[in-house]
Amino acid sequence: MASIIADISKLCIHTQTTRPWCLRECAEHYSKAGVNAITVWRNVLEGIKLIDARKMLDDNGMQVVSLCRGGFFPSVDKAQRQTAIDDNLLAIEQAAAIGAPLIVLVCGADGRQSLEANREQIKEGIITILPAAKAAGVKLAIEPLHPMYAGDRSAVNTLQQANDMAVAINSPYVGVAADVYHLWWDNHLEEEIKRCGANGHLFAFHICDWKTPTLDFLLDRGLMGEGCINVPQIRGWIEETGFAGFNEVEIFSSIYWQQDQQAFLQKVIDAYLHHS
Repeated sequence: MASIIADISKLCIHTQTTRPWCLRECAEHYSKAGVNAITVWRNVLEGIKLIDARKMLDDNGMQVVSLCRGGFFPSVDKAQRQTAIDDNLLAIEQAAAIGAPLIVLVCGADGRQSLEANREQIKEGIITILPAAKAAGVKLAIEPLHPMYAGDRSAVNTLQQANDMAVAINSPYVGVAADVYHLWWDNHLEEEIKRCGANGHLFAFHICDWKTPTLDFLLDRGLMGEGCINVPQIRGWIEETGFAGFNEVEIFSSIYWQQDQQAFLQKVIDAYLHHS
């Protein structure tokens, strides 16, 4: 079972959690705070050379856990589907360049077509980019999103659906990223986490909290312990599979982004240690 107190050495923070900071600020401040693992969002790579990004991460002793994000494969427009493929191929190049072993896929959805058509295009898209990912040594993690996003952000909405897709693709380079924000409500979550782990498909674990009431379904995530998600219980299920990866704090919050980010970073660490 999960330990009562979370292990600080297993803490990873997404750059999107402290969105006002650039990559250098994230790397420097995380490192000084004793956090040595980072998931890099692609927006912080804009305007800088990838070799320079890699150096600033290395200079601060940061282990890159993953790159966010790829995906957004489906569209009724064939040209748009190809644009998505091209962008995912670029993401693979970026991941390899900064030393990220994994890309998290927010798979996408087009409300102009059925969920079944969206899911088929997601699978086709992953299969299309898979050779490039394998060649670069970069794994791909399907992230199921809460059903409220089924019409525009992802047609993969449960861990069962993500597990089924990973099984169907059947590659050691394709697995799943499990995010408590999207999955906490699912009464099949424990069994699907066990299934994911047994299949060797559990690639990443993301944490935050669901505030009640929530003010915005995208930009009002809470610190762990601030809402209704039993993060320690879900972490226990994750660890029981043998998962030895990081607990990645991923918080989108227009409220917290307006605050002093140094103080917010300490809140993140405190919440992780006492409520994860």
